[in-house]
Amino acid sequence: MKVIGVVGLPASGKGEFARIVAAHGVPVVVMGDVIRNEVAAAGLPPTDANMGAVANRLRSLHGMDAIAKLCIPVIRQLNAPVVLVDGIRGDTEVRLFKQFFPEFRLVAIETAFANRLERLQSRGRSDDTTTAASLKARDERELGWGLGEAIRLADFRLNNDRDLAAFSDDVAALIHKLEGEG
Repeated sequence: MKVIGVVGLPASGKGEFARIVAAHGVPVVVMGDVIRNEVAAAGLPPTDANMGAVANRLRSLHGMDAIAKLCIPVIRQLNAPVVLVDGIRGDTEVRLFKQFFPEFRLVAIETAFANRLERLQSRGRSDDTTTAASLKARDERELGWGLGEAIRLADFRLNNDRDLAAFSDDVAALIHKLEGEG
């Protein structure tokens, strides 16, 4: 089984990457869904603060790769030749996925801060930050989980500062290349 991970700062385009990959028939496991499920199970509203607090709690209780550990059985149950993992936040998660899935490949999505902020302001998710200061704080929180190191570990990089059509073409070309490996 080949597992492809996608990593990037908030609103860089990981979700859009996942939607494009899913449209090519690849199943997607969203790491953030694990956290959203934990927030809901605790009876908390799905705000950025609650999402961050629950993610921090899981990591402090079970290690920095806690969310990845919860995703491994989900990935295996899919029993698909290729699976995408959306939302990697740290280098320990990357190392765990490489340990369990030898054909693991990591794609980093890179996007300018101003473009990420504009996307958050127009996206409208309950856990989105909408000011430059809150986005910087969210970036710092996620970088504290090892996100910067995870991005540095990427096997491939895609820039998402152009229009959606160009990004879609880049994603499709990369997925075609990755599916052909091995």
